[in-house]
Amino acid sequence: MRLAYLDCFSGISGDMTLGALVDAGVDLAALNDAVESLGLPGCRLVAREVKKRGFRATQVRVEYEPEQAHRHLPQILRMIDAGRLTDPQKDLARRIFTRLAEAEARVHGTAVEKVHFHEVGAADSIADVVASAVGWDLLDVDLVVASPIPTGSGTVRMAHGTCSIPAPATAELLRGVPLAESSIAHELTTPTGAAIVATVARRFGPPPAMTIGRIGYGAGVRDLDEQPNVLRLLVGEAAESRGAEPVWVLETNLDDTTGELIGYATTRLWEAGALDVYATAIQMKKNRPGVKLSVLCRASDVASIETVLFEETTTLGVRRWPVSRNVLVRRTHRVVTDWGPIDGTLGEVGEGLLRFAPEFESCRRAATEHGVPLRIVYEAAQKAFDPKAPGVGADRPDG
Repeated sequence: MRLAYLDCFSGISGDMTLGALVDAGVDLAALNDAVESLGLPGCRLVAREVKKRGFRATQVRVEYEPEQAHRHLPQILRMIDAGRLTDPQKDLARRIFTRLAEAEARVHGTAVEKVHFHEVGAADSIADVVASAVGWDLLDVDLVVASPIPTGSGTVRMAHGTCSIPAPATAELLRGVPLAESSIAHELTTPTGAAIVATVARRFGPPPAMTIGRIGYGAGVRDLDEQPNVLRLLVGEAAESRGAEPVWVLETNLDDTTGELIGYATTRLWEAGALDVYATAIQMKKNRPGVKLSVLCRASDVASIETVLFEETTTLGVRRWPVSRNVLVRRTHRVVTDWGPIDGTLGEVGEGLLRFAPEFESCRRAATEHGVPLRIVYEAAQKAFDPKAPGVGADRPDG
């Protein structure tokens, strides 16, 4: 598995993210091609090497023509859709901006479509987000992990006046994300940086077990007296071992929700990023039969999972607690059967022992195409797996 670790010891911003990506090897020309396709007059990225408290880093600045425009979300999404970006790049850029809009909407009590972007609706912020989305796609990693996020302390001047740090939108964006204590009297994490890390990172905590291949340092604009104002990006391969992963369990008991609503809620929970969802039959007060709905998710998805539970069920409260789970190193693998190629997942149990699980959708397509029972295709795929076949141990990990 190819990993990226964001070491946010001095916070994170859009320009710091771009600097780290470019410093780690992402092609600046490819980022500029994407930015130039947005239709922002004279907008381009310029990179240069700088020193921050004695440490070398890459600083990426956005050059653009002065403008007075402040845009709404639909306008920005139309710009993204019209740009020269791949579908995955457009999807990531859209998700980052939508997350920003949702945070602003909660802060100001308005609809997402009516959010009037100020700082993040300007050309430089749009370029930061879109170029970051393209950069993450070009970096081509399977999993992004980030450190706890320091926000700084004190106050910051915004379009709406002076606010405490973290700024309201930044705090909303970092719901469910662990924060690191910091007494530095500056804004270390901006709304743009918070939106990026909250969208791309699937886990937060210490660096995962990995072999480092590349390191990128992205410089912020401000010079800090206390420490280097840089974002460090580690890129490498996951260590070939079983590892512990911090996750959260969310549960609620339901005795007045129909099976149809529970089924729909389960679908929404999967879409919100749940790692596992299951329902257990229970006996509740007054001898009522009920259902315990349980969800396993990453820390970054706790807020969105809770929102689904409150919106789609009748619950008045949700229990939650952190747990640790051990996961096997997994990779994709394909076998050939009489019914065609079947995709599946290999799990390394240990000491070279592999376990192959055929993918349901791949088996279903083959069974439908050939008019045979699903069970027949599933059994054929398991029989076709040969752990000693050439290349079995060389597949790219799939997380």
